[in-house]
Amino acid sequence: MGASWQNLLRKNWGESMVTILCSACLLGVNCKYNGKASPNERVLQLGKKYNLIPVCPEQLGGLPTPRVPQEIQGMDGDAVLDGKCKVVNKEGKDVTENFIRGAHETLKIAKLFNAKLFIGKQRSPSCACGETYDGSFTGRTVKGDGVTTALLKRNGIKCMSQEEL
Repeated sequence: MGASWQNLLRKNWGESMVTILCSACLLGVNCKYNGKASPNERVLQLGKKYNLIPVCPEQLGGLPTPRVPQEIQGMDGDAVLDGKCKVVNKEGKDVTENFIRGAHETLKIAKLFNAKLFIGKQRSPSCACGETYDGSFTGRTVKGDGVTTALLKRNGIKCMSQEEL
């Protein structure tokens, strides 16, 4: 973890124990679409100093694990929340309702634990912070946040990806 991260946390929340919401897959929970995890050593190291709360918005929204890959169609999480686009799985099924439900359930958890920061899995249609897949299922990316990240930001929670650590 870089000094800039430590400074950000100290500046915003002091030395007290801060609660951080994290994409559960980054903490080693097998909850990704393919039933696997993406443990991230830098995120795991944060657990030595901060309270880490694992969340998987897609599971919280009622989607199974494993599940068919899904992507935001042509826009970003803000557009999904505003009803301007959908989240669709690779088989063409609209899973927008699951993503919105999962985002709201994640927000409830954030409020319950007074989380000040969310670290999300980059490019995830739920948890991405700044870059997500473009909806073509070809691996191309576009600028934008996932659905959960967009909702958390709207509610004053700072968000970043594991790649920013």
